[in-house]
Amino acid sequence: MSVKNTINSLDFFSSLDDERVEQLASFSTIHNYSKDYILHYEQKHTNNLLFLKSGLAKAYKIDKHDNEIFLYYIYENTLLSEVSDISSEQLFSFSNIELIEDSQILSIDYLKFKNHFLNNNILSIEFISEILSRSQKLQSLVNREFIFDSVSKVAMMIHSDLDMFNKLRRHEISLILHIQPSTLSRVLNRLKRNKIIDIIHGKISLLDSLALRTIYEE
Repeated sequence: MSVKNTINSLDFFSSLDDERVEQLASFSTIHNYSKDYILHYEQKHTNNLLFLKSGLAKAYKIDKHDNEIFLYYIYENTLLSEVSDISSEQLFSFSNIELIEDSQILSIDYLKFKNHFLNNNILSIEFISEILSRSQKLQSLVNREFIFDSVSKVAMMIHSDLDMFNKLRRHEISLILHIQPSTLSRVLNRLKRNKIIDIIHGKISLLDSLALRTIYEE
C-alpha cells in the first residue's frame, strides 16, 4: 500500500482533502516491523510521529528490579506516539512500546507536521482527541493499580477489552492485573455464579454488561 493510501485508510486523517494528503505524504514513510520489535524506549526523544496502520502493540515500563509493568495495549488505526507537550519540537517517550504482532507503521516527520498542519489548525482537534484518549488509558491504569480490588480489576478488563481477555492466557492476565492466578479463577467463577458472564471452553461471554460495569464504577 502506498503512503497516500495508508494515510487515507487511517481515521485520524479522514478530514483531509487530496491536496493535504499529498502534502502529508511528502514527509511520511511506511515501515513494516516483526513481532517483538521495540519501537522506542522510555525516557527517549524522537522526531517522528507514529501511527499503527495494522498490528498490535503494548506500552510498558521497567521498574527498578527489571520487572515489566504493563500499561495498556495500542490497537491498529491508532496513534502510537506519546504526546505530553505540544509546544515541543520533539516527542518524549513515557514508556517502552513493543510490537506484539507483525505490524505496519506510518511514520511522519513531527516538526513538519506541526508546521504545516497543527500550527494552521489542521487536524488539531483530532490530535487533541488522541491525547485525551491516551490520558484516559492512564487514568484507567491508576484505578487498576492503586484503587481497584481484584474483582474490579477483572471486571474492568472484561468490560473494556473482552476480545483481548479471551486472546490472552490466564497467567498473562494475572501478570497484567497483578493478581494471583488462583484469585483470577475465583473472580471469574464468582462472576459466572452471579450470571454476569458465562465461560464456555475457557472463553468469556458477557451476559450482563451493566452489572459488570457497576462493579468497578461503584
